[in-house]
Amino acid sequence: MTTEAVPAREVPTVMHVRCPDRLPEPTYRQVLEELTELSPVVQALPPSAALVELKGALRYHGPDTLRLGEMLRVRTISRLGVDVRVGIGPTVTVAATASAQVPGPGGVLAVPPGRAADWLAPLPVRALHGIGPRQAETLHEYGIHTVGLLAAVSPATVQRLLGGQAGRTAADRARGIDPRPVVPRALPASATVRCAFDRHTLDGAAVRAALLDLVVQLGRLLRRRGQTARALTLTLRFAGGAGWEKTRRLTEPSAHDDDLRTLAYRLMDAAGLQRGRLTGMALKGEDLADADRVAQQISLDTAREARLVAEAAMDRIRDKFGPGVIGPAATRRAS
Repeated sequence: MTTEAVPAREVPTVMHVRCPDRLPEPTYRQVLEELTELSPVVQALPPSAALVELKGALRYHGPDTLRLGEMLRVRTISRLGVDVRVGIGPTVTVAATASAQVPGPGGVLAVPPGRAADWLAPLPVRALHGIGPRQAETLHEYGIHTVGLLAAVSPATVQRLLGGQAGRTAADRARGIDPRPVVPRALPASATVRCAFDRHTLDGAAVRAALLDLVVQLGRLLRRRGQTARALTLTLRFAGGAGWEKTRRLTEPSAHDDDLRTLAYRLMDAAGLQRGRLTGMALKGEDLADADRVAQQISLDTAREARLVAEAAMDRIRDKFGPGVIGPAATRRAS
């Protein structure tokens, strides 16, 4: 799905990109990398969307924003096997509303600034980005079924129906008014893996094996992202709803199983488990950094270097055959 290009003087500059639902996070990050090739101003909207400010990109790629959207689709399909829905408009609201109108699996819809209000008008009020189901239901009760009708109602009336701030925002957006800028933002600087126990667990060996499995999952996730963790947080959940949480920092940023395991075991020891019945736990890598920006310390530990070589080999095996085909013996027995 595409629309025709618009004159340069009316070029929309905000792009909203929707990826397929349930897209794996590593692939989502790759889509974000593709967006940064179009523009340096990219705002991640996890788990599967993003905003792009195109003003700078237009000076380099030219004023045809529709072409930019199609170029993005070609790249994500050819490089990642992922099609995307792209909305382009003069504001965040218009662009996000447009991307939602593109039928799957992908396409591009560009709305010129001078026609934004007219384009929005016939849409169902629930289609306006930012209008929730309850707000739409309230508006329907008063006969406001389209965005055009919402735009025709006085802002004061909309405020009475939806509440002060929500009403003002809805009234403005129905008219195509949205001053929000695209704010560069990457994904949150943390990564979390979790497990739940089928029954309340006291067995120390089973708990330690489950924690080791979380370490392996977290290490692989960080390495696939090209990131390292500066700190780990261990969260324990007990029968009855009680919880325990503690954070400690690594001696240096790392994504290697050995380093993560050593600190994770120290965190577990700090919990002082005795008769606590565990129902689940989570391990979070925090204060993440790009692996390429972390200084690598020279190591004379040949045993450690051998383990790192084995770790890289296991990563390649998991990438080819699946994450569960290889791992520490303790986790194999636990599974």
